[in-house]
Amino acid sequence: MMSRKSYRDSHFLLLLAALAIIGVINGEYLIGVGSYDMTGPAAEVNMMGYASMEQNSAGVHFRLRARTFIVADQNDQRARFAFVNLDAGMASQLVTVKVLERLRSRYGTLYTKENLAISGIHTHAGPGGYLQYLLYHVTSLGFVQQSFDALVNAIEQSVGQAHKNLKPGSVFINTGDVENAGINRSPSAYLLNPAEERARYPANVDKEMTLLKFVDSASGKSIGAFSWYATHGTSMSRDNKLISGDNKGAAARFFEDWFTSTEANSSRSVPTPSNISKLIKKVRSIKATGGKPCDNSTSRSFKARKSDGSQFVGAFCQSNVGDISPNVLGAFCTDSGKPCDFNHSSCHGDVTLCKGRGPGYPDDTLSTKIIGERQFNKAVDLFMSATKELTGKVDYRHVYQNFSEIEVELSGKTKVRTCPAALGPGFAAGTTDGPGMFGFQQGDTEINELWKKVRDLLKEPSQFQVECQKPKAVLLSSGEMFEPYAWTPEILPIQILRLGKLIILSVPGELTTMAGRRLREAVKETLVSNGGGEFDDETHVVIAGLTNTYSQYVATFEEYEQQRYEAASTLYGPHTLSAYIQEFNHLALAMAKGRGVLQPADLSPPDLSSKVLRLLADPFPDSLPGGKKFGDIKQDVSEPKGGSFKKGNRPSATFWSANARNDLLTEGTFAAVEMLQGQRWIPVYDDDDFCLYFKWKLDNSSLYTSLATIEWEVPEEASSGVYRLRHFGSSKKAQHSPIEYFTGASSAFTVS
Repeated sequence: MMSRKSYRDSHFLLLLAALAIIGVINGEYLIGVGSYDMTGPAAEVNMMGYASMEQNSAGVHFRLRARTFIVADQNDQRARFAFVNLDAGMASQLVTVKVLERLRSRYGTLYTKENLAISGIHTHAGPGGYLQYLLYHVTSLGFVQQSFDALVNAIEQSVGQAHKNLKPGSVFINTGDVENAGINRSPSAYLLNPAEERARYPANVDKEMTLLKFVDSASGKSIGAFSWYATHGTSMSRDNKLISGDNKGAAARFFEDWFTSTEANSSRSVPTPSNISKLIKKVRSIKATGGKPCDNSTSRSFKARKSDGSQFVGAFCQSNVGDISPNVLGAFCTDSGKPCDFNHSSCHGDVTLCKGRGPGYPDDTLSTKIIGERQFNKAVDLFMSATKELTGKVDYRHVYQNFSEIEVELSGKTKVRTCPAALGPGFAAGTTDGPGMFGFQQGDTEINELWKKVRDLLKEPSQFQVECQKPKAVLLSSGEMFEPYAWTPEILPIQILRLGKLIILSVPGELTTMAGRRLREAVKETLVSNGGGEFDDETHVVIAGLTNTYSQYVATFEEYEQQRYEAASTLYGPHTLSAYIQEFNHLALAMAKGRGVLQPADLSPPDLSSKVLRLLADPFPDSLPGGKKFGDIKQDVSEPKGGSFKKGNRPSATFWSANARNDLLTEGTFAAVEMLQGQRWIPVYDDDDFCLYFKWKLDNSSLYTSLATIEWEVPEEASSGVYRLRHFGSSKKAQHSPIEYFTGASSAFTVS
């Protein structure tokens, strides 16, 4: 596998040449990009995705960001849209509502529900508790204000940066296949789709990546790149407790670092010491500093990257990801090592033993890196070779629809209806990416009597619901459950964004591979047939999954018959996909004809912020052993054999610390690697880097004392020299006392 450094070096001259060529092109759009920290609480908050009560945040693998691009017509600046890509599990209706309120106060009616799209990459390693429906609050102990505020603030700031930096520019599009970054985790369900339909495609997953390249007309420099490709954010398993953007967040970090590599290298390099043995003797006298007070902005000065929107922004967006797993080695039984059952993804009937394996198995972090690099490498190829410029209208359409009661007209004028939301037993079985509960299997269409009794204690489904959802057996009739507030959404946003001949479908859920293909093809056919020549075969349709709100999965009618996980999680019954196709076609027709959209009267999603449960307790006051200060070293860096660390080694240090929820250190860092240059310590890596880990835990020997371990995997590009590890944190003496900030540093060590 080609390393990122080799990839950077081999493409640098091509990059300069491409920039020189693009510099002579004058775009017809205004373009702007932005990026802001949305990491959230790094301690004690349940992660969104696997629904595991044990998976609570305990540190940072690398920080999460909200990345935005805005495109506007230079001649009609109200013809614009903003697309926000979140390093989060999915979008949230309540987040969208509150973001729109903030943007309205800043920009009036410039950004509205019609032209703002907020999409999640579907990492399963971000803090939860930011959605408003009860089903998604069970494992997070209700709504978590810190998680919510981190997202809302980051989106507002990133949109603000993109808006402020709008300038004339061009947008280029390119497409290509990503190899070996996703497999179908429900292949038996895919095979139920018609043979003649399957024969039209070379694989049971979509491999295509679509990339947009944004270029400033005045300077000829690229300011950003956004791509869409479908693979789940489940390279990090449910055993992981470090906040992480998973493979797509990693790809974004790799891309942004690659683009700015010459600047980064010049700031991080120093001459290699001529005599490393003398240097080792010298650094032994540079001991840990001990904990010291600082202020709330100190950690920001240790960041290696700007965050004012002037930097290159590279985003990796999600698409029709429903049945696509990054665990490309396949699924195997943990007891026997043999492949899992093909139809049910279980082992001797036990789903808990069937687990997917990533390419770095058994190392989740390595798998994340590999799948991230495969997306990054393809994105660089597409970026370097992008020459097709998008031209034409900037347009959008949006409507709310109640998906629990849509009448759908099928071919032959047969009319069917969607159902109130419900989940089947296959949902409880989980997937090969995250196995569910013992006693359930994917494909179950019956529920045993014990679970029926448990279900009925919560809510016995109506007879209408039982009939409507068939062949799904109703395990949880969430669409009929409204106490203490709604369990799942009813009213969903449907949105289309247009940039010339690029069409972005904002889907509030996870379509399977074939479901996504059907939706794309239907919308394109509607546009081409009704656009009066404005759309043609070159019209390109992409799906932005998990956008604007979250309503779980969308399987095809045929896949729904088997009731694997994706079908059991298709909330609104067997005709859910048909309803999506119908409603998106209505918007596509309006766009093609240049007409507006009639919004059903008084139909909008609820704001449940006043009703949501909030059961997660605030952090306890922080304590320390006698004679210790926050930031003091508990376990210093251990000198390796030979006295110097090598590339790939992991020097680490543990500090007496405090709860990471006291202050999220947004746009700052909990951890840094400093390098000695002359007489000064210069920060060269922070907790936004893939190689640096911040790990938090409670010290079992005292009442409520926290420990912070900083671990640095020395990367290939690190220069030889003298380094140390630094920790930043914040503490509270009492529940309502002011926050006090601290820092501490390890002893020095050498890397050669």
